[in-house]
Amino acid sequence: MKHHLITGCASGFGFALAVTLLQRGDSVMACDINAGSMEPLRAYASPERLQLRQLDVRDPAQWEQTMQTAAQLWPRIDTVMNVAGVLRPDFVPDILNADIDLTLDVNTKGAIFGTQAAFRVMRNQADQDGRGHIINIASMAGIAPVPGLSVYSASKFALRGYSLAIAHELRQFGISITVVCPAGADTPMVQPYKHKEKAALIFSAPLLTAGQVVRAIVDRGLVKRPLEIVLPGPRGLLAKLAGSFPALASLLAGSMMRTGIRNQAKIT
Repeated sequence: MKHHLITGCASGFGFALAVTLLQRGDSVMACDINAGSMEPLRAYASPERLQLRQLDVRDPAQWEQTMQTAAQLWPRIDTVMNVAGVLRPDFVPDILNADIDLTLDVNTKGAIFGTQAAFRVMRNQADQDGRGHIINIASMAGIAPVPGLSVYSASKFALRGYSLAIAHELRQFGISITVVCPAGADTPMVQPYKHKEKAALIFSAPLLTAGQVVRAIVDRGLVKRPLEIVLPGPRGLLAKLAGSFPALASLLAGSMMRTGIRNQAKIT
């Protein structure tokens, strides 16, 4: 039995990850700022294997308390998954200061606080196939910039950069890190914007399902512990090309925006 701490468990990737890991017999500490929204998880496991905990990832003190609680509860923490995220699409003239703060505080700083807190516990664990594994959910928007999602893109660029930068440092302590960069997915975070032009680029290609992302994390991430998972793979290669040649990406953005708007018009 493995022991996992997962944030963002009220919905989306976090909820789906918790369900999948509980169904395979692991223990999960499911965390979210909206504790009540995690109650449906109780149907998937007994209290011995499932802990629900309210956690505001923006608060380093809450992170420390949560990690210490998990360390006292379990013989070891195998995985910490920083999944919690927010999306506030908008064009430059309409971006609100509050949305800038929220996006960077949750998507970037929240995951960094979680990584730091996980490290402080994991480095003292017994080395059983490594002292632990940290998984940070970034985005394909953290590889190639996405107009309309500028602040979100910035937050995920920062998280991806941080995760890749510390990989060598963590390896010296026997801790692995994987940064996951999925394309747009059909989750509650995206659904409010399915008819908004500012989010059109999300819909310029078929959306992933939460299940596809979870399977990649569970079947590849937890088993092989790669430094990075980008999915779907072919679009990931295009994203890396666009990220390397931003002028080319800018030329393509208009066409992709129009495609996204057409796809949005087909959504019921």
